[in-house]
Amino acid sequence: MNSRWKTVSRALMVFVVTLLVIPCVRTLGGPAKGPVDPGVRGGAPGAGSSLNNLSADEAAYFRDGIQRFAEIEVVSGGSNNGLGPRFNSNQCLSCHSQPAPGGSSPANNPLMAVATLNGARNDVPWYIVPNGPAREVRFKRSANGSNDGGVHNLFVITGRTDAPGCKISQPDFLPAGNPITGQGGNSNLAFRIPTPMFGAGLIEAIPDSEILANMHADTAQKSDMGISGHPNAHQSGNVNLSGNDGTITRFGWKAQNKSLLMFAGEAYNVEMGISNQLFPQERDENPGCLYNALPNDALNFTPTAPNGAAPYSAVISDIEAFANYMRMLAPPTPAPDTASTVNGRATFIKVGCAQCHTPSFTTGKSMASGSSRVPSPALSNQKVNLWSDLLVHHMGKGLADGITQGSAGPDEFRTAPLWGLGQRVFFLHDGRTTDLVETIKEHKSQNSEANKVIDRYEHLKPLDKQDLINFLRSL
Repeated sequence: MNSRWKTVSRALMVFVVTLLVIPCVRTLGGPAKGPVDPGVRGGAPGAGSSLNNLSADEAAYFRDGIQRFAEIEVVSGGSNNGLGPRFNSNQCLSCHSQPAPGGSSPANNPLMAVATLNGARNDVPWYIVPNGPAREVRFKRSANGSNDGGVHNLFVITGRTDAPGCKISQPDFLPAGNPITGQGGNSNLAFRIPTPMFGAGLIEAIPDSEILANMHADTAQKSDMGISGHPNAHQSGNVNLSGNDGTITRFGWKAQNKSLLMFAGEAYNVEMGISNQLFPQERDENPGCLYNALPNDALNFTPTAPNGAAPYSAVISDIEAFANYMRMLAPPTPAPDTASTVNGRATFIKVGCAQCHTPSFTTGKSMASGSSRVPSPALSNQKVNLWSDLLVHHMGKGLADGITQGSAGPDEFRTAPLWGLGQRVFFLHDGRTTDLVETIKEHKSQNSEANKVIDRYEHLKPLDKQDLINFLRSL
């Protein structure tokens, strides 16, 4: 292991949040006051490593990807140019670090420091606070009243020492609401928090036929419970479909992205303002704020490999490296079973939660990256214990964000995979709560497909409710 890789590895560990060990206990005796979320599961992070059985070149691509994932972007004059002109953060890792690199928003918000880095003169928006989640914001409507739905970046490069002459302003995010929950305030804003990327390559490798077969299973029971998947798809069918080839999309809060490469390219462009070969134009073309040739990120036909990596990894672009990293990132490891979590799992299934949060799928024959000409053993024919059906569902008025993406409408969201839930800090698409009990309650509102399931949950015995929560924190 070379010295730079050791340095990067140490830097990555700085982002791993130290967690309190709070055991999940079955409370026997005493008055029942309802279930309690025991909080973020303590101990070592059960995630962040690569898949097992990677070939030598797959492992090289993984190491190259995680190095680039940790690199800090600048506007100009550095080794990673192209930040902005509008951006949310300057590093992939800043928003995907809980409980390990590749995860979700950490407990200590990294965006506070980014606002004024290198002389930038940004105000910190009201919904970005030290103990709240990293959030992106979408505007429901444009200034002229038409539908918008796009990301409006938190920060601009104005004032930075590496952006001389740039003079653009931040959007207006006022009036303010509750800074912790993000609720209230400007009704035109819709928030999203980072989605974890653990096990993403396994999700990418699930055949459409598996997802469709699961959608058509238990149809009578789902119908009785008001669960329909996606009955009003705009593109014929009952799942979120790609407008390009008609296959099932599966990444993002509304399953809006088809592949990890598309996911990486969009995030690089939208979150950091880095143009790339999938999104080659700047999102703000103010001539006083453009310093680099486009696209900022492209293939690199250099004859030497940096960081001691294999020569072929030097050629690929950053977005390809990010996609490789996510593709070969292992799924989270759950905690060992206890009597409480075993009963909680059975209860979770019995009340109907598993009708949307499907326990597992199996991948098909899948290629990873590298020179291999045969399916990757690490990705092929693997059981994927994600606890999601990867479909979009109506979640009702209470969770509606007013945004339509693809064929996912204003109150529709992809069933969030639950693996790794035990070590997440913030929940729901906008990070409005850190409490799993509250998260479950938020699933119930006018026109939500989860209403009857939540009714069943609410009629459970107190001990079974607590076991269900303990099970979720064991994932």
